[in-house]
Amino acid sequence: MAATTLLDELNCCICLNIYRDPVSLRCGHSFCRVCITSFLESQKTSGVYKCPRCKKQFEEQPAVQENISLRHIADHFFSTQPKQEETGIFCTYCIHSQVPAIKTCVLCEASLCDNHLKVHSKSPEHMLSDPTISLEHRKCSVHNEILKYFCSNDRVCICISCSLAGDHKGHQIELLPEAAGKMRESIKEVLEKLTSSKEKTENKLQILQQSQKKVPQTAANNKEKVATLLKNIREQLDGLEKKAMSLISTQEENALKAISDLIRQLEEEQEDLTKEIANTERLYAMSDPLNVLQACEINENKVEKNENNITDDQIYSAEKLDEGLVSEYLHIGFCDIVNDIKKHLLVQEATYITLDANTASSNVLLSNDYKAASRSNQNPNCYNCPQQFTQFDQVLSLGSFCGGQYYWDVDTGGSNYWIIGMCYSSIDRQGPISLIGSNKKSWGLRKAGYTYIMRHNKKEITLAGNFHQEKRFRVYLDYQAGRLSFYELCDPIRHLHTFNATFTEPLHIALFMDGSAWMRIIS
Repeated sequence: MAATTLLDELNCCICLNIYRDPVSLRCGHSFCRVCITSFLESQKTSGVYKCPRCKKQFEEQPAVQENISLRHIADHFFSTQPKQEETGIFCTYCIHSQVPAIKTCVLCEASLCDNHLKVHSKSPEHMLSDPTISLEHRKCSVHNEILKYFCSNDRVCICISCSLAGDHKGHQIELLPEAAGKMRESIKEVLEKLTSSKEKTENKLQILQQSQKKVPQTAANNKEKVATLLKNIREQLDGLEKKAMSLISTQEENALKAISDLIRQLEEEQEDLTKEIANTERLYAMSDPLNVLQACEINENKVEKNENNITDDQIYSAEKLDEGLVSEYLHIGFCDIVNDIKKHLLVQEATYITLDANTASSNVLLSNDYKAASRSNQNPNCYNCPQQFTQFDQVLSLGSFCGGQYYWDVDTGGSNYWIIGMCYSSIDRQGPISLIGSNKKSWGLRKAGYTYIMRHNKKEITLAGNFHQEKRFRVYLDYQAGRLSFYELCDPIRHLHTFNATFTEPLHIALFMDGSAWMRIIS
């Protein structure tokens, strides 16, 4: 593109070719000597002389001054180009040898070498072009005359007969060099826009190419982190399993020991009772009344003495293990593992989020724990604060995020009109631009009926597709990477949109409510 721009600087704005014997006017613009001489001659009849480039007027025909530096540059350029003989166009008047032509006179229909060009007529009628064999495209198809003018009304090149008596009579016309000069300005503007677009495209391409190289490494790092995390989880689960099994084994040993003790006691009692039964049977068989009465008194004392203290509860509960203790042990172990996992997750859950009452508009009602907000027409916030939103029913979080990767969830309660987003604390609190997504300082997901709309700086993107109309949504922030993503917490979780930006200030959670909307931050 730089070479193209340099080449443009070597083009004469009259003939649109590389300078031949360049000269300059007092205004500083340069032209081919033949081109500017012919152009100035064509202005003699009007008596007004203008520079074809800048339109500066001269009181008399301006003198031209040789531009030696520009000539050297143009000559150097020609020396690097293919030789003219390759085109097969030679000077018409050099009959004794084939001398390359550098121009073709449209009127004379003759090609001229450098020497014959110097002595050729400088009249405007003798229009010059690059060396060519066929000149049919330079003649009017109706009058077979040289095309000298440009009709601005119909935007076509015409001959003098077309302008005087043809279809273009009375139209706005101008000489081809003047029209070409204007056209070049338009082309230059288009070229600048195209150049700018190409630079932007190249920058985007470069960023994507760099991203293409980074993605595999980032994915590999994430895989390694996940593998390490899962390995750690498995190790902790294995440790917890061993400890839980050990606890159950200890309970088993204690239960078996207790049962064994009870069995031993009952077996001893069984043996004693067997003996007493035998003695009692002998007593029952006695016939002497005195012996029966005396022996029976003694036997009743032994029966009372032999009764054991083992209760039915001891008997039936002996086989039971303390499952509640095992469950509590597992619960504590799982909690420890989960807490450790959270410390090593790629993205941290945003905790301890509360809403700032000072920012809530007069129609926003906050819950006692400052995590839920609803819209009320009773003006619950009748006091005024500088941070308070005045036109829209909005509220910001008390805390902010200035780095790291976090996510947070919000329950919309099934409402159909709301905005969930994030913004800088410097967002306007008054006027239409204070709405989330209507400025450069906020980004948001808007729900309007059954439609999801992404909003930032007054630009909206309506999401296409069939949505589940879920009540809960997740917002993910990667501050350093400049990514703000929104998800619908359905099964499976659904990605809605990701904003890419360069964050320059701490970000606050922002909520907007309309109608009977109600929202709660889950953390």
